[in-house]
Amino acid sequence: MSSIKIECVLRENCRCGESPVWEEASNSLLFVDIPAKKVCRWDSLSKRVQQVTVEAPVSSVALRQGGGYVATIGTKFCALNWEDRSAVALATVDKDKKNNRFNDGKVDPAGRYFAANRRSVYKLEKEEQIPDGMCIDTEGKLWVACYNGGRVIRLDPETGKRLQTVKLPVVKTTSCCFGGKDYSEMYVTCARDGMDPEGLLQQPEAGGIFKITGLGVKGIPPYPYAG
Repeated sequence: MSSIKIECVLRENCRCGESPVWEEASNSLLFVDIPAKKVCRWDSLSKRVQQVTVEAPVSSVALRQGGGYVATIGTKFCALNWEDRSAVALATVDKDKKNNRFNDGKVDPAGRYFAANRRSVYKLEKEEQIPDGMCIDTEGKLWVACYNGGRVIRLDPETGKRLQTVKLPVVKTTSCCFGGKDYSEMYVTCARDGMDPEGLLQQPEAGGIFKITGLGVKGIPPYPYAG
């Protein structure tokens, strides 16, 4: 295995960065900042960031087979047009439940966009390291970002055995995805909300986007929404 390298490629200061998705066609990383109501696109070649601000907390973004993107905004599935910075609702759930929103979303191999709201599943975690966003490599192993754990771990989904741990210089790691040329790079999002001034001084890259290379495995391309 080659030497693992971790670098902060973007100091975006996300309040809660989430849902990283690699777009191969543009060599870009998509991600969201949930409470800031922003969808971001970082060009890995020019190093520039573009943003679209939406009307409600945005919890996930995904590629769309026909072009453009889809996102979960508040309690809506929305089509996102990057050219004119518009978001059009495709479907709305829980119209009668105030202060509710989607918490995460992902497209499955069949091209269906699944999302869970904040009231669907309840689980009390005793450990400080809370499993958060995840992705899969070409060997079928699971990579999980551990919120409040400052790490990404590789697990065997069949046995539950931890195979590898990669520590990052920030505590609130939120999600991860593979990307880059041949999907050999891993990108990790994190948060800075809830950190006190001292913690932010100790972790100046909190809220940034990290790139990990040298893992020795590759990921699979993200599935696009077929609708």
